[in-house]
Amino acid sequence: MNKRIVYYLIGGALLVTFAGFSLSSFSESLTPYVSFDEAVASGRTIQVAGGLEPDSSSYDIASESLLFTLVEPETDKTMRVRYNGLKPANFEDAISIVAIGRIDSQSGEMHADKLLVKCPSKYQGVEAETKTYG
Repeated sequence: MNKRIVYYLIGGALLVTFAGFSLSSFSESLTPYVSFDEAVASGRTIQVAGGLEPDSSSYDIASESLLFTLVEPETDKTMRVRYNGLKPANFEDAISIVAIGRIDSQSGEMHADKLLVKCPSKYQGVEAETKTYG
């Protein structure tokens, strides 16, 4: 066999191995959006989205622990979420919150590793002024 063909075969095998490993690692790190019911049944890291239930949040500064209740918009079901970290700015003004984490099987509470908070735009409700030149 020609040396060039052997090098191409070895290179191709390495590329296929690398592509397979990359795809496997990428698919394991995906965290899908799920409903509250699916989150409780899931044993893996997931994302849930919802609105903040009014007057449901409490933050302990000493332990940097935020506890709040999310409301699923479609079903009005609720889920308690615990997040350890700094409280996001404008948390109480949030339009929607995405919590990424796992459900604690004993308490039924979600332990979030990350929070994504969508706040109202500062431009919301402001009409653009039209200027005339000339």
